[in-house]
Parts: sequence; structure tokens; C-alpha cells
Amino acid sequence: MAFTSASFSLVAYSGNGFHLWHYKSADTAADIDTAGYFNNVSSEVNVGDIIMAHVDTGGTAAFGMFVVNSNASGVVDVANITAIGGTDSD
Repeated sequence: MAFTSASFSLVAYSGNGFHLWHYKSADTAADIDTAGYFNNVSSEVNVGDIIMAHVDTGGTAAFGMFVVNSNASGVVDVANITAIGGTDSD
């Protein structure tokens, strides 16, 4: 699939160039962390920004964070997702 701008929103801006974003998608984390996935918002994201993500919503949903590793010449690359969650033993 592809990036959907309607599912990408700013959560917080620190004033020193750092942004915290949220993104929700049916795409898998592996698809999303492919270089170029976030190119449509290259003018808005900065290296070091964190994108909190709810991914694979059509399958086995997961939640985590991507960090923007690079943003040069309109090409955005994020690091692999850092999963957030825990075990539900009941």
C-alpha cells in the first residue's frame, strides 16, 4: 500500500524543530520503514522526529515508534519500528 496523509497527524511540537507524530495504517511495519514511504511529508518531518504508529490494522495490529533517520532531497527514511506493548496474561 502507500502512505495516507489523512492518517498522519502532529501530536506535539517542541519549538526547537522536534515533532512527535502519529500514523495509523493497514500497512505492515516492514512496508512503512522502507526508504521513501514518508516522502509526501518530507517538508514537514525532521531527522530525529518520532512517529508513533499503529500498524497492520487489517491483520495482527501492532503499535510502536519509528525515528526519522534521514531526510535529504525529499527522500525520508525511518528506522525499523521499536515495538511498544506488553503481555496480557489474562
